[in-house]
Amino acid sequence: MTTYVALLRAVNVGGTGKLPMADLKRLCQDAGFADVRTYIASGNVVLAGAQSEAQVKAALEAALGDYAGKPVAVLVRTAAELADVLAANPFPDAEAASIAVFFLDAPPPADALDHVAGRADEELHLGRREIYVRYPGGMGRSKLRIPAAKAGTARNLNTVAKLAAMARSPG
Repeated sequence: MTTYVALLRAVNVGGTGKLPMADLKRLCQDAGFADVRTYIASGNVVLAGAQSEAQVKAALEAALGDYAGKPVAVLVRTAAELADVLAANPFPDAEAASIAVFFLDAPPPADALDHVAGRADEELHLGRREIYVRYPGGMGRSKLRIPAAKAGTARNLNTVAKLAAMARSPG
């Protein structure tokens, strides 16, 4: 069995896509996953299964689509991949809360940073299937738009660290 971290897009954020975490846990269990644990109410779940990453994504998106009556995007990483994302933080001296990781299904285009808009003092860095952003002035004040991250979902580095720790140890 492989431990995965699934990150749901646009769930319980700004009043959209309401999904109680108890329902998310039940949906994952009903889809055949084991050791299902959720973290905070923004669509983060750690689970175990024998399926491939693509199969985990497909199963969760199907179950969530049935539940919500509309598509719900899911980004999936193995426990090892999430640990690598954390270790690859290009801003090691910055406060973790000021760093967001935008998770993508595929590698970002090489020219992704050429197309950002509204940039002020933010620093950006391309990862393997992520875009790292440091928000020195705070994420809430930023006007930054990253077209390459539109289909992704972001988590701050504190959340990434917590999920990586959860994925390392059984529930």
